[in-house]
Amino acid sequence: MNTRRRLLTAAAVAAAAALTLAGCGTTEATDAEGEGSGSTSASSGPISLTDATGAEITLDGPATKVVGTEWNVVEDLVALGVDPVGVADVAGYQAWGASVPLTNDPADIGTRGEPSLDTVASLTPDLIVATTDLPADAVTQLREIAPVLQITSADASRQIENATDNLDLIAKATGTEDQATEVKQAFDDALADGRQAIADAGLEGTDVAFADGYVDAGQVGIRPYAAGSLVGDVTEELGLTNAWTVEGDPAYGLAATDVEGLTQLPDDTRFLYITNEVDGDDPFADVLGDNAVWKSLPFVESGDVDRLPDGIWMFGGPAAMTAYVDAVVSTLTD
Repeated sequence: MNTRRRLLTAAAVAAAAALTLAGCGTTEATDAEGEGSGSTSASSGPISLTDATGAEITLDGPATKVVGTEWNVVEDLVALGVDPVGVADVAGYQAWGASVPLTNDPADIGTRGEPSLDTVASLTPDLIVATTDLPADAVTQLREIAPVLQITSADASRQIENATDNLDLIAKATGTEDQATEVKQAFDDALADGRQAIADAGLEGTDVAFADGYVDAGQVGIRPYAAGSLVGDVTEELGLTNAWTVEGDPAYGLAATDVEGLTQLPDDTRFLYITNEVDGDDPFADVLGDNAVWKSLPFVESGDVDRLPDGIWMFGGPAAMTAYVDAVVSTLTD
């Protein structure tokens, strides 16, 4: 069934088509001045961590006033029950990450690639969570404000494991390891139920091509989520086959093609894509709707093209991928 939704580019996607220890504590409500909250599991003193860059970080206790400079870390914080006091591009997150919605009203700290140091400093955070995509000079300056915990943005050799590792690292820093266990279990359960539903529907091994697209000067560029992409790995965990044979980049597993490139997909492909109403026209339904090559594709002719619901961040963590699994299974089996 056709539902509505989409995704934007991750901060430093290399694909050409992408424009580019333990714990304790209490639960604190966010006050009017933006003081953070987070449901934390008990802690007994300082917390020592080593982040994805090898940097050693020591916190006095579980971090509660946390700033997130990228949407995947914001999603993890929210899934763990930690309300971030500052978020990069709040409006963008509310559009692209709506499946794991903010439950507070955080300060907007600027763009994901260039956070406002003044805004971050004004929030007096006890932790800033960033990714390895954030420029080194920005990280250096942020470290003058508060400890910075960096996670690995993406790793095409182990996307699901990387997403889980990121969640666990953030959970240790915020004393929310029990919540992390619940988030991971929900993802595992969704995969298990999804695999069974796909098998019961006789769809095991079905070729699935997932993509997003963008419009530039009236032309549609298409971004395949190839082997090594997070979405591609999760799709295969469901017992489906990633139909893309193009090579993705080594971090995100993303590639680039155009409408003619879609002719290389198997005829019986189920084509799934994502976009977002705030991004303007739907590149596939609106812009390619009258394109002769698009209309001649076997899976277009057979109606096997579906837009997934808006608001599932395709570069997110276990919580977003749980929403993705539910959306794919529902779309393919209904």
